[in-house]
Amino acid sequence: MIAVEFQAHVKDGTIEVPEQYRGRFEGEVRVIILHVERQKKSRIIDKLLEHPIADATFRPLTRDEIYDRQK
Repeated sequence: MIAVEFQAHVKDGTIEVPEQYRGRFEGEVRVIILHVERQKKSRIIDKLLEHPIADATFRPLTRDEIYDRQK
């Protein structure tokens, strides 16, 4: 079995085999597609919601502190 790896774009359900490999493969082939998902730039909020940081000194803000605006 011969295996090659290359990156390609799928367009209308078709993957174009790079020219350098076209002569090597004819007839039936086995194809494995690995889709690279774009990851969000940062998942820090999701991670903190899933695994909150415990802090014994933490004290939530009071309503007055939340709405106190410095002028």
